Amino acid sequence: MTDLTTEDALRAEVRAWLDENWDPDLPLLQWRTLLAESGFAFPTWPVGLCGRGLSPEMGAVVSEVLNEVGVVGPAIGVGMSLAAPTILEHGSEELKRRLLPPMVIGEHTWCQLFSEPGNGSDLAGLTTHAVRDGDEWIVNGQKVWTTGAHHATYGMLLARTDWDVPKHQGITFFAFPMNQPGIEVRPLRQMNERSSFNEVFITDAHVPHANIVGELNGGWKVALTTLAHERGLAAALMGAIPKITAGKTAMEALEEAMSYLKTYEWYPQRAGRADMAPGQAKARGVNTDPIMRQHLAKLHTLEQTSKWNAQRARDGRRLGRPPGPEGSLSKLAASEIARTASDVHAKIAGAHAMLSGPSSPANGIIAEVLVSTPAASIAGGTDNIQKNIVAERVLGLPKEPSDDATLAFREVRTNAGRR
Repeated sequence: MTDLTTEDALRAEVRAWLDENWDPDLPLLQWRTLLAESGFAFPTWPVGLCGRGLSPEMGAVVSEVLNEVGVVGPAIGVGMSLAAPTILEHGSEELKRRLLPPMVIGEHTWCQLFSEPGNGSDLAGLTTHAVRDGDEWIVNGQKVWTTGAHHATYGMLLARTDWDVPKHQGITFFAFPMNQPGIEVRPLRQMNERSSFNEVFITDAHVPHANIVGELNGGWKVALTTLAHERGLAAALMGAIPKITAGKTAMEALEEAMSYLKTYEWYPQRAGRADMAPGQAKARGVNTDPIMRQHLAKLHTLEQTSKWNAQRARDGRRLGRPPGPEGSLSKLAASEIARTASDVHAKIAGAHAMLSGPSSPANGIIAEVLVSTPAASIAGGTDNIQKNIVAERVLGLPKEPSDDATLAFREVRTNAGRR
């Protein structure tokens, strides 16, 4: 139970600091630097790393006061959602001190260099490799489905550093500098006519040995932390737009948020736009049809139960529980909602659902829903992968048999033979 006296004292301390330091006309980087140095940026983080080492309950008190006053918070993006919690859990103290503050204030942006063209859902089968050269590693390979690679300062890179052990044991996680020779980024054109992702070609690029996150050849364990947080990334995007719009600081933060979210502006369509279904049914005069009402009721039920489960997971996180299988359950629920919503939209609009342009349903949004929702079952870990996780970690079922679980990775057969 939280001591109310201590809670009141913390509230008073935060308010006093804000009275002295918060100025809505400060440059954004200057304000965020002050916030990070105060420890109020992420109060549950360690002292000296933009935090105060507070409990989740007391950290919530700080966040509540900041929201009440309406100040601009830390930076947003893949770095804060994925890289920061990974580095906090696995990074060296030097790496934390060097990489976290620029991430918090928005000076550095990040991307995720995990997926490759040749391994699909078998992430541990990656072949991008790094060879040590003194205090550096030389990296060669190709990554794909990388959001934000074209403007990222760093990438969360998984590379193979040992070919003579089983595939999960020879992977290392690097904080990889993106602004260097040997990095080529090409956009990927999607069937919804957007280009949110990139493929990244890496040729003799360098990364310092000091930029290893976790242990050498221990990158798989580190990657699992990143993936656990990735499954909650969509929810984190919902809070990305600043709550206030007055003052220089807020304007810069709003511009930053809108630029970041432009990459993700089709994500609501990927999620199925269940929120639009009742209005679309009413607009097309089918909202009183009993069968259509059953479809809408099912969709609403799926959406509401998913929200409750997500809230339960967030509450667990606030109480200090690490991410668990509930992330996979939430991901499966999101895929089911997207498919159901897409199906309901198609039933509502019929053939018109595939039309785009000003006279189409919802000005073409419904058509984008239909071509975007398949991504919900693939991105962030396919539905089958999530089902395996639930089966093994929740139901206690045996793992799928694997021929390459004990083989040295270079002995694993591919279509082209051995590596």
